[in-house]
Amino acid sequence: MVKGISRRVVVIDSPDQRFFEQAIFIVRNDAAGEGVTSRELVDEARRVARDYASGDHGRFGKAWRNLSPAVYTAMGAGAIGIFWLLVSVM
Repeated sequence: MVKGISRRVVVIDSPDQRFFEQAIFIVRNDAAGEGVTSRELVDEARRVARDYASGDHGRFGKAWRNLSPAVYTAMGAGAIGIFWLLVSVM
């Protein structure tokens, strides 16, 4: 049980409520002291939700998705070839 904690939140309604109704962002306590307006908080929350939903979560996420299946095949064949070589030499 937590007592005496007051937090500010930004609630964004989902445009497609088939799976999710809302996204809730907990605002840092020091954000208000930096001169951030409520409009900027809402805009940033929407941007973060949109970026997260797009699936681009990592540094290499988009690059890996854009690779051709032939590249994945070649990488797998290369890995199996190296493994076979190591096993047959030992």
